[in-house]
Amino acid sequence: MMSCTRFAAAAALAVAAVVSAQELPVKRVTLFSSGVAHYVRDGQIEGNATVELPFKTDQINDILKSMVVQDLGGGQIRPVVYAPRDPIEKALRSFGIDLTGKPTLGALLDQIRGVPVELVAVGASVPVPGVILGVEKQRTLVDQHVIEEDVLNVACENGIRAYKLRELARIALADPKLNQELNKALAVLAGAHDADKKSVLLEFAGTGKRPVRVSYILEAPVWKTSYRLVLDEDKPFLQGWATVDNTTDEDWTAVQLTLVSGRPISFIQDLYEPLYIDRPEVKPELYASLRPRRYAGAVEEMLPPPPPPPAAPAAGRPARSRAMMKSAEAGQAVTDMVTAAAPATPAEAEATLGIALGGAGVASVAAAAAEAGEMFAYPIDTPVTLPRQKSAMLPIVNQAVQGERFSIFDPAVHQKHPLNGLRLENTTGLHLMQGPVTVFEAGTYAGDAQLPDVTQGEKRFVSYSLDLKREVEMIAQPAPEALTAVRIAKGTLIATRKLAESRTYNVKNKDDAARSVLVEQPFRADWKLLEPAEPFERTPQVYRFRVEAKPKATTALRVREERTDDQHIALANTGLDGIQFFISAKVVTPKVREALEQVVRLRTVLDETRRQKAELEARIQEIHQDQGRIRENVKTIREGSEMYDRYIKKLEAQETELDQARAKAADLTERETKQRQALDEYLLSVTVE
Repeated sequence: MMSCTRFAAAAALAVAAVVSAQELPVKRVTLFSSGVAHYVRDGQIEGNATVELPFKTDQINDILKSMVVQDLGGGQIRPVVYAPRDPIEKALRSFGIDLTGKPTLGALLDQIRGVPVELVAVGASVPVPGVILGVEKQRTLVDQHVIEEDVLNVACENGIRAYKLRELARIALADPKLNQELNKALAVLAGAHDADKKSVLLEFAGTGKRPVRVSYILEAPVWKTSYRLVLDEDKPFLQGWATVDNTTDEDWTAVQLTLVSGRPISFIQDLYEPLYIDRPEVKPELYASLRPRRYAGAVEEMLPPPPPPPAAPAAGRPARSRAMMKSAEAGQAVTDMVTAAAPATPAEAEATLGIALGGAGVASVAAAAAEAGEMFAYPIDTPVTLPRQKSAMLPIVNQAVQGERFSIFDPAVHQKHPLNGLRLENTTGLHLMQGPVTVFEAGTYAGDAQLPDVTQGEKRFVSYSLDLKREVEMIAQPAPEALTAVRIAKGTLIATRKLAESRTYNVKNKDDAARSVLVEQPFRADWKLLEPAEPFERTPQVYRFRVEAKPKATTALRVREERTDDQHIALANTGLDGIQFFISAKVVTPKVREALEQVVRLRTVLDETRRQKAELEARIQEIHQDQGRIRENVKTIREGSEMYDRYIKKLEAQETELDQARAKAADLTERETKQRQALDEYLLSVTVE
């Protein structure tokens, strides 16, 4: 039975033939390491045709975002038709019978009051025609229990009759249109249970046989790489495999497969589910004008006129045609990247289009690499056949490469033994994606390594096992820091100190053969390498030093580094003992020593003034406290007594002393200000080295 969507599409094309997905098979697949795949379908159609492509529901958003449809024979592309993911409640409310909310039979019949029906009671065979008046609730005693049940009231020829719903065997709608609405609503409910699959209908209009192409982007498993490295040959032999997964519901038969390493930006946007905007409710003018309003006496500000409507698109071409062309060009860009070297002969062109490709198994494929901007592609030069929901390993590298053996020592990995390793040079002409490496040596398994992304011509180290034939002893020899220079700049003493570190690596080779040992040491940007003059190589994290370990011998490697630090000291606030330390330092120049001695002299005078002022302020505070005590005692002593007169004389003497102390304190404050000003002016004026 033809679905509603396909029926509408067929009616639009009048005599269009329906073509299944098998007539438009997948011919090219490009897998990206970012988790998406580009699929290209090629096939032939004749005349007007509709191609039905099934997809999973969660793939529709990607289809709507990326699908490119091309009629390569000059035909016309009609609208792409698909069933929208409208909320089921909204779709059900659009029918004459509302099935939302799981209505009961009574609620369903109550919706269609006034509709003619035919009723057949339990045990009867003759239908009774009538018109539904409504459904009411009645309480009935059944087996000594009161129950509430639905009763259908129907207008018949001989009057109104009431039927308990449990007593009716069949209820038939006599209105064919309403019956059709019910069937449509039930079809929507049935379709909601099969929400996993959706069909997209592509409509082509034209004459004669002609090729068509459809491409789109879908989510796909990330393709992975793994390598085998054989060290028994004169040159290391590298074999690389790509693991791909066909998780689609369609077999790949003679598919031109391309693997791309790169990270194109890809995202999902919900284009499938219809969007509805809440609209404001505007009351008719009749209701809005019923309530009296108060108006201002005059209009004070004229509102600007509304903006003009947008210009209509130019005649002769749809307004979105340019955007559609750009979308098609963007979608075709990936295909063009894969087929950059297009075949020239008709036979090759036919093969490229994917019309007459021969079958080939996975075992016979091989890759040829091609750069594409920031990405790197591995076009598999033989078509690949891979059944649905199956995976395969495809060879992408199978050749000898350049490499040099090393033992790699890093004390953070093992404090005694280095690792067996290889400095691999990528001479394959391919971009090698990261992946695990299984190493074979002497005809057996030797260990596993991890290969990072390696570009053409790049050299990278890999390590695969512990080297028990070599031992490394690291001896750290830190040196005390030393003062190397002192200078003064506008009141700040800058002391330069040198820190030095030395490490000795004793490499013991217990084997009968010599071996190159690579020693790794952390690289610190603020330290300068003194010995050796240059490392073998440096990464952002480590130095690498090469040691030629002689057989049955121990070879020493010494690594020395130094760092200089500047300490900034404010001379105005530093203790005199600290300044005296720098005066006595041997590295201090005569000019710096003379300046420091002048600072000491100025600071000594200033400090003496501050000391005197502090002593005087302490004496003033002491007198104030004693006067408070005396005044409290005077309150309890009889006026005119000997003790009373004694306290009064003491208060008078203290007042005289306070006046003198305050005057002296003012002089000391003025002197301190001048001395501080002289010190500051000197410090700001002196800059010596």
